[in-house]
Amino acid sequence: MKKSLQSLALVVATAVAASVVEDCPGYKASNVVKTASGLTADLKLAGDPCDAFGQDIPDLKLLVEHQTESRLHVIIYDADEQVYQVPESYIPRPDPSEHPSNRSQLAFSLNEDPFSFQVTRRDSGDVLFDTSSAQLIFESQYVRLRTSLPADANIYGLGEHSEPYRLPTTDYRRTLWNSDAAWIPRNQNLYGSHPVYLEHRQSGGSHGVFLLNSNGMDINFNHTDSGEPFLEYNTIGGVLDYYFFDGPDPSAVSSQYADVIGLPAMMPYWSLGFQQAKYGYWDVNMLAEVAANYTAADIPLEVIWADIDYMDRRKNFVTDPERFPMDKMRELVDTLHQRHQYLIMMLDPGMSTNTSYEPYLRGLEAGAYLENEDGSPFRGVQWPGEVVWPDYNSPEGKEWWVQEMSIFFDPETGIDVDGVWNDMNEVAQFCPDIQCDPKQHADDTNTPPDPEHPPRPNTGRPIPGFPDSFQPDNGTARNHNSNNNNNNNENARSLEYRQQEDAPRWDKKGLPGRDFFDPLYKISNHLGNISDHTVYTNVTNHDGTRQYDTHNMYGLAMVKATRAGLLARRPNKRPFVLTRATFAGSGAHTAHWFGDNESSWEHYRASITQMLGFTSIHQMPMVGTDVCGFNGEAQELMCARWAALAAFMPFMRNHADISAPVQEFYQWEIVAESARKALAARYRLLDYMYTAMYRASTEGVPSVNPLFFLYPSDPATFGIDTQFFFGDAVLVSPVVEDDAQSVEFYLPDDVFYDFWTLEAVRGRGETVTRDNVDWTDIPVHIRGGTIVPLRSESANTTTALREKSFTLVVAPGLDGKASGSLFLDDGETIGGDSSDISFSWDGSELRAGGEFGYESGRVVEAVVVLSADGKETIEGEWSLDGEFTVKPSS
Repeated sequence: MKKSLQSLALVVATAVAASVVEDCPGYKASNVVKTASGLTADLKLAGDPCDAFGQDIPDLKLLVEHQTESRLHVIIYDADEQVYQVPESYIPRPDPSEHPSNRSQLAFSLNEDPFSFQVTRRDSGDVLFDTSSAQLIFESQYVRLRTSLPADANIYGLGEHSEPYRLPTTDYRRTLWNSDAAWIPRNQNLYGSHPVYLEHRQSGGSHGVFLLNSNGMDINFNHTDSGEPFLEYNTIGGVLDYYFFDGPDPSAVSSQYADVIGLPAMMPYWSLGFQQAKYGYWDVNMLAEVAANYTAADIPLEVIWADIDYMDRRKNFVTDPERFPMDKMRELVDTLHQRHQYLIMMLDPGMSTNTSYEPYLRGLEAGAYLENEDGSPFRGVQWPGEVVWPDYNSPEGKEWWVQEMSIFFDPETGIDVDGVWNDMNEVAQFCPDIQCDPKQHADDTNTPPDPEHPPRPNTGRPIPGFPDSFQPDNGTARNHNSNNNNNNNENARSLEYRQQEDAPRWDKKGLPGRDFFDPLYKISNHLGNISDHTVYTNVTNHDGTRQYDTHNMYGLAMVKATRAGLLARRPNKRPFVLTRATFAGSGAHTAHWFGDNESSWEHYRASITQMLGFTSIHQMPMVGTDVCGFNGEAQELMCARWAALAAFMPFMRNHADISAPVQEFYQWEIVAESARKALAARYRLLDYMYTAMYRASTEGVPSVNPLFFLYPSDPATFGIDTQFFFGDAVLVSPVVEDDAQSVEFYLPDDVFYDFWTLEAVRGRGETVTRDNVDWTDIPVHIRGGTIVPLRSESANTTTALREKSFTLVVAPGLDGKASGSLFLDDGETIGGDSSDISFSWDGSELRAGGEFGYESGRVVEAVVVLSADGKETIEGEWSLDGEFTVKPSS
């Protein structure tokens, strides 16, 4: 009933808004001053204020900067500079370099009265952004700007969402307000906000538009009364700070966006291995037992994850003394490391206010927490019960967090962890609204450990591969299905952020006198009002800003602080951080998983579109889904398909809720068989994928590509979101229909080679049907014109894999040529020695060149040259520590 009333209220509010805003006067431009690289102008309200959803701001400024040949910066802000702007401590700006306007690929044109502007391509005159169809509205708590779209526009991005990869453009709304989103509801705001989109035209050209604004917003797609399509921004604050990217190809747009928000972080090599987690691994023995079970099943396993189960009554930085005693956890880590496996542990942002809890007390003394208006710490409810939340953007919050991490994860006295998982950082909290009494509400959340699973008695039967103190669970670990979920079904977690000490003073902290709880314009937040189920939006950050403006960046702040904590422990090693909440720029610090999805075919399919959005648009190359689903009961055949699909995603982790049955791959033989086959392929391709991750981190090139990124002139590829290129050479076409054993997939007009058989397949720009696809199979092809480096054999850990030699698969294109590359280093050292090797095939010989700075000791032991007539294998021993040439015998 509540949601129905909210929906009705939204419809009414939208109708009222439409009638009110049409009476707003817009602005007139004056004092236009043109420079060699742009212009400035004053904007003045063109009539009586309409005050539709706040107070109209009478005087604005316009700044236009051609910063590079392909990037245009346009910002509209208040003349007094009181309206909130995103500080550089969150997202550093690119150097404001000046590029001559007349040599830019993008042209800016200004209409002074009424004010509007256009962005066009200089060479073709194509209009990319045109605000003339509706007047600008710039109020204290509402800003609107509309741009026209071409008919049949192809728009991608504006995540996080579970919608089709190509967004609908009729009667459609994307809401950006980070939210706990269990079960990943369709057409709703989810865990991340990325106000950037890529538009791809029928001509094959792409451009990008990024609005650097962290406030809550609705982005509406629709048509005017005369049928003209448009995209319209409706924000509840902030300024209009736009970056336009020329492209003109889609991959270039992605790279140009990375130049503004930061190139993605390079991940450690081991993080590409398969990983296992579950909320409900109830003691340290079970973590060991799951690892041992994977070994027994001969399924690769790289990482075991410790969810909040390990915590003492769900508190950060302390382990449950009975179930996860510190000495046993240290022993677990030592044993995993001896087995060349890794441990990643959860840290949530909510800090228990228990007065005997030392980390909380140290944070209180440091002044680390978000504050009420009276300066006292803001209190709410999360997993430990009543909690406070750190201000990770403040020096006090960041320094305290780093110190707590150094104590808890001390290799000598604590847990020598390998990575950290930040959850609940949207921020999610269990108080439903601003009427909540945290102490009373916490009684429903602060429960003791699971009484159904007390600490295990010594059975005298140690777990294989672990010390004698680790005892098995008499088989119940393979059948556990606990329904204890702490009396709370609000699955959520969180993240963080830190402020740069050398950041300049920032005065654009937000207008006074705003209604932080109930602004007149209501964004379409699926949880209700903007303070529902989160830190209240009137809460004060240490720099004087409010959560009203910074809410969407809390997760970004947390991961930056967590990354700093890991770097403080191991300054020369790449940190691994995983987050649920994201904002623009998060990829420079963290990996991301798609949150608390469902064990269903629908969410299996949605994982592909989610991945494509993050890798190709949002500059987050290290992403993946909870394999086989988090909520609900995983079905055997679906899980078999999901294991195969996920093996071709950058981040691969099986994870389930405490209320869900166990779903480790070894639970079903057909799933185990599917996992073995798919993981064998994944591990052989691991260096190929690692190279793609390196390209993403240095050039902004997507790690996973939609088909139209590689075939931008083929309209049939523009809407495909059930196939993708793993890297730029490996086309993955999974079975996507429920319980099906056939699949239809598109092959562009090109030559491909079946990955499994190496047989040539001529694509004709048509849909292909494949029947009788076994439950352990997944159609995969190598794109012609590429060279794919493979390990000659697979392995069950990345450490063992790195000892294997290489095979190069040469897949000539229609012109008979091919190219590829391989990046090699030690897999973890920041700034360490490396080799960036290029391979080329001219139709008669293979050449390997490039930069050789890393002595890998590995060799290429075979070169396999494919053709329509079959394959030729040339065996030998060519060192990867220098240049070489290979000629076929024929």
